[in-house]
Amino acid sequence: MSEKRRLVALAGQPNCGKSTVFNGLTGASQHVANYPGVTVDKMSGSYRFKGQKVEVVDLPGTYSLTSYSPEERVARDFILHEHPSVVVNVMDASNLKRSLYLTFQLLEMNVPLVVNLNMMDVAEEAGMRINVDALSGILGVPVVLTTMKKKQGREELFETIDTFSEQEKHDTAVRLDYKEMEPFFREIQDILETETSLETDYPLRWVAIKLMEGDEEIYDIIGRHHADAAGFLADVDSMRQSFEERFGVAPEIHIARCRYRLADEIFAASVAVEGQGKVPLTEKIDRIVCHKILGPIVLVGIIWLLYYLSIVQGYNLTNYTWPLLAKIRSLTEAITPAPGFIDIPLIRSFSLWFVDSVNALLNYVPIFFILFGLIAVLEDSGYMARMAFIMDRLLNQFGLHGQSTLPMVLGGVYVGGCAVPGVMACKGIPDERSRFATILTIPMLNCLAKVPLYVLLINIYFAEHKGWAMLFISTISILLVLPVAKILTLTVLKGKETAPFVMEMPAYHMPTIRGVLGRAVERVWLFLKKITTIVAAVAVILFVLLQFPGLGPEREAHYEAQKTTAIDAFQKAIENTSFAGALSGDQVMPFIIYWEDFASAKMAAGRGKGDDLKTQFEQRNPIFFQVVSRQGAEGKTAFNAAKKLVQTRKMLLMEMRKERIDNSFLGRAGKFMEPMTQWAGFNWRVNVALLSALAAKESSVATLGALYDQGEEGAQTLEERMGSQEAGFTPLHALALMLFMVLYPPCLATAIAVKLQTGSAKWMLFSMGYPMALGLGVAVLIFTGGSALGLSGLQAMFAFYGLALTFTVAMGFVRDREQVSTRFPGKACWEKK
Repeated sequence: MSEKRRLVALAGQPNCGKSTVFNGLTGASQHVANYPGVTVDKMSGSYRFKGQKVEVVDLPGTYSLTSYSPEERVARDFILHEHPSVVVNVMDASNLKRSLYLTFQLLEMNVPLVVNLNMMDVAEEAGMRINVDALSGILGVPVVLTTMKKKQGREELFETIDTFSEQEKHDTAVRLDYKEMEPFFREIQDILETETSLETDYPLRWVAIKLMEGDEEIYDIIGRHHADAAGFLADVDSMRQSFEERFGVAPEIHIARCRYRLADEIFAASVAVEGQGKVPLTEKIDRIVCHKILGPIVLVGIIWLLYYLSIVQGYNLTNYTWPLLAKIRSLTEAITPAPGFIDIPLIRSFSLWFVDSVNALLNYVPIFFILFGLIAVLEDSGYMARMAFIMDRLLNQFGLHGQSTLPMVLGGVYVGGCAVPGVMACKGIPDERSRFATILTIPMLNCLAKVPLYVLLINIYFAEHKGWAMLFISTISILLVLPVAKILTLTVLKGKETAPFVMEMPAYHMPTIRGVLGRAVERVWLFLKKITTIVAAVAVILFVLLQFPGLGPEREAHYEAQKTTAIDAFQKAIENTSFAGALSGDQVMPFIIYWEDFASAKMAAGRGKGDDLKTQFEQRNPIFFQVVSRQGAEGKTAFNAAKKLVQTRKMLLMEMRKERIDNSFLGRAGKFMEPMTQWAGFNWRVNVALLSALAAKESSVATLGALYDQGEEGAQTLEERMGSQEAGFTPLHALALMLFMVLYPPCLATAIAVKLQTGSAKWMLFSMGYPMALGLGVAVLIFTGGSALGLSGLQAMFAFYGLALTFTVAMGFVRDREQVSTRFPGKACWEKK
């Protein structure tokens, strides 16, 4: 006999401790997914009580159950359509009055409800004495007190859920009286009851309330269930208009006021507050943290600390994790076919390319773990809401959100961030339009991977003005991001939803270690699962584009001849030594691999471990060891010949790689683009370097290093090689290239993060396409425009900075009427407890 399915849904406002309750109920048995069609996390888990398995779903934190945001919709739809056995309304006990607003809406949905007053320790510290029996009696539902971070009240909550889910019928005592609006509800209910079959799926009174609130999603439902939906909805609109004209208040405002009024009455009847004249600790802290002068200073300090711990110290941790990833690469090298003198087996090339691609992302894990943990601390402590409050006024002028601050800092608002964690941190932005605007503009900030190209070009073309050039490149990105974000919100993002900007200021409280670690692990695991699987597909595509069609038969024969010449010269040089036989024929490649392993081992071992290393390699091959350690006169002769042979092989491999890139699909694309990009001052080499940066921006400099070869000198820096081999390049070329890199599309890892956060490949492609066009336009403006005006690179730099600053200020004054109108009329945008 199968068990009856028991499903518990946790509903509550943000920062009410719902995640702590979820962890307390489910323990380690939980996993994360997305709700279908949206990027909202779906946390689910299970536990057993009295032998019965109970599934638990942690619904997104919402202040209401309207259809303003994806979080509200998925929470409401889940309750309506999944029919949970029990809905546990988790409330911050210290914030009882405002939390009741959501409770009333749950009661109106006729769901089996249990109220869980969590964080009772905070409420008691605030002097609140809650009469549980009175509150339960008024609401007509069980009320359970918990301090879940200390596991206090957990067993009682288990017991109450079990008992309540056994009941077939759940009656509630409270019924909200909307006074003057009640006749309107009755009229709508009567029509729905006689003309639709909605009653089987939805409480009709709740539908009537939602219609009077003007809920667009309920309008859609009516459209699917009413034979004359247009006529009926026109009548509803007439009722809404009639109510507003008769009573002088919009229906949705009247409904909200009734709920708040009842919340006041229930609070007065069930809660006593001791020491009401005493200033709470939260209020004392807020006097500093939210102060108009001190607040931003504290904010900068906290952001700096978060940046320092996650990016700087997290990057230091990679010094310990990278060797582990390097071992994976070494293992891959060991199990794939060995390389030839100039022939690298395709399976080996691809395997190493794939491992390198995945390792590049896995290397971010220490940074992400610290970052996600610190974000959890900010969220759980209550400071994240203050951060949004302080920055919202400025960022809102550009279509962004107060909670865009943290992602922008992580993405490199100055220099040295990383767009991947920046985009991943956008998840907490509640406003969809602002969230998308932040996601789409973060790649324009100065991530660490862009810096090598800046430094390279500044050292070559702005050597006498390095300070000005670095200041320019460090700050110009934010002057581009802000107006671009504003333009996006006014155009392509105009149709995105903007939730009314209401946020509760929760009381400060201490996060738990378990909660912080648990959320950091969850988010990192989600990143690993999704990023690594998508990378596999993209890595294959890039590998093909860079490797094929490869070298032609004639060029293969050319390199084969050089290989034969090099090996013949090596064997001729050692023919009179005792090593001639041991290093002949098929022993050449094993010796070269031995040589390279020995060189790598010496570099990795450092000082003090030379003797152990020599013993190890001598045991591996005593004859080869005599050569690499230059033993005796013959050993020195063989060493010098072998050194020349190894260098020749490296040179041949580099030449083949360069030629293969030139002939590759990507290389051909670089030459194909030259007629167009010449107006930006780019030649085909720059095009190829920029195309290779699509995988990772660091690749731009690495590719330039391969394209501008060493020549006979063999010791020139890349700055020297590029400066000498691009004689026609000027500072104007360099400035155009630097600004193009500022606006460069997101790298592969960031593009995938954009896909994850937007839930759409379309937006990922858009995030890659529009910066390319914008960057090219800016580069053309700089190079062609600057050339036409006869400007030097430095003059063009100052002129563009002034233009960008003026445009940014001007865009800040452009009003977004739609965004302003979505705020609650007559109601403070920010509410502080």
